[in-house]
Amino acid sequence: MARFTLPRDIYYGAGAMEELKNISGKRAIIVVGGGSMKRFGFLDKAVSYLNEAGIEVKLFENVEPDPSVETVMRGAEAMREFQPDWIISMGGGSPIDAAKAMWAFYEYPETTFEQLCIPFNFPTLRQKAKFIAIPSTSGTATEVTAFSVITDYAKGIKYPLADFNITPDIAIVDPALAETMPQTLTAHTGMDALTHAIEAYVSTLHTPFTDPLALKAIKMVFEYLEASYNGDMNAREQMHYAQCLAGMAFSNALLGIVHSMAHKTGAAFSTGHIPHGCANAIYLPYVIEYNAKNAEARYADIAREIGLTGASDAELTQALCDKITAFNRTLNIPTTLKEFGINEAEFKEKIADISANAVGDACTGSNPREIDPAQMEKLFTAIYYGDKVDF
Repeated sequence: MARFTLPRDIYYGAGAMEELKNISGKRAIIVVGGGSMKRFGFLDKAVSYLNEAGIEVKLFENVEPDPSVETVMRGAEAMREFQPDWIISMGGGSPIDAAKAMWAFYEYPETTFEQLCIPFNFPTLRQKAKFIAIPSTSGTATEVTAFSVITDYAKGIKYPLADFNITPDIAIVDPALAETMPQTLTAHTGMDALTHAIEAYVSTLHTPFTDPLALKAIKMVFEYLEASYNGDMNAREQMHYAQCLAGMAFSNALLGIVHSMAHKTGAAFSTGHIPHGCANAIYLPYVIEYNAKNAEARYADIAREIGLTGASDAELTQALCDKITAFNRTLNIPTTLKEFGINEAEFKEKIADISANAVGDACTGSNPREIDPAQMEKLFTAIYYGDKVDF
């Protein structure tokens, strides 16, 4: 038996945020990031709509990019003091992911982060509060997924938390929020969405329910991301919906080793953080080459869907890799880790441990081709130097 889970309600389109006027409750805590939602007036709008609904509001602000375990614990403590019956998070993936984890510790103070790291091991939520997610970026799709990514900075590792319990009750996908994204963030989040959809389509857990969502999202990203990157607001709206479709697909089909690798390298190097979507974009074509031995027909399906041509599945798969690499260049994303600026000596020093951690990541289990630490190290090395993956 399989399962397919989405939020109960998804409100989308211009003015969708007004739905906050219609919720019933007593207290809501709003979890936000570093200030863009306040700067552009969206936070004030949300508070005003909730007040109109007769709901008392408390803010938890300044969730950092790639939220830490410590931030999650502080937020949960604020929730225990305020006792909200709605948890609302708005902004990028980081505050929404953080709020999902806070939710668990709010309702179950005695649980541990280590327990939540075990996939699908959350306690039963909604004992005290329900959850609304309002995304401002077009990539993570955390507003419709069963996932949250939290960083343990002491270990330099991102942990993907996974449980259908943390799929939000309501997602509000209002394109006005996405219009504020700067160009680089538009590129990175868009490539994150593409990676979600491609990995969901080739996942060992893909289903007839997830395949159409994944293929439609892929087609939309290739159609709209470049224009969105260049400031076309109609394209920006379509990308906001495309990433949401991709989220519906991967929340149920799960992901693969592109994400395993991105999770374990984002905070690993002293030369600078690798933004999650940027890491995915760099790794994706190399992983397709690696996975092709087991999933070539699926990648060929994707290539045909976006209008690529080839005399065989192998040619179509290579055309897909070439298309993604060219897309990265158009979006000013590096095509190797060396080009990104990772120090070669540090890369060589750390890559064995990073590879072992990536193999152990929760996303590895649904990758279409198995991988061991030695193969993972070879794959990372190919990505560092830009070599062909032919093993």
